[in-house]
Amino acid sequence: MQVLSRNDSAIDKRIGILLRVGVLLSAAVIALGGLIYLSQSGTAIVSYHHFVGAPDGLRFVPQIVREALRGNGLAVIQFGILLLIATPVARVVFSVIAFALERDWLYVAISCIVLAVLIYSLIGHAA
Repeated sequence: MQVLSRNDSAIDKRIGILLRVGVLLSAAVIALGGLIYLSQSGTAIVSYHHFVGAPDGLRFVPQIVREALRGNGLAVIQFGILLLIATPVARVVFSVIAFALERDWLYVAISCIVLAVLIYSLIGHAA
């Protein structure tokens, strides 16, 4: 059984903090977006007879960011969801850097493959 070195333990703690901060930050942004949305459109009557997806202006990251900065409640909610999606991606990037600093090239390669799969799954279908 291999015991974690002090460096491994520090890396694990930092990764844990990264994941907690990412989830809490995204939850706070989503809650803020919900409050903004309810203040803007909380009294609107909703019809559930036909499904209506996200508006055309909120389908791509630059549009979501632009609209969120303008105070659009739905865009702020979607931005929070983007932060939630970015959290595990940031964890893999952090792992690549940590393994590279430790000169553990096998794990750098494996983490790079995982990162490539994540990036392709997020943007590869649009190309």
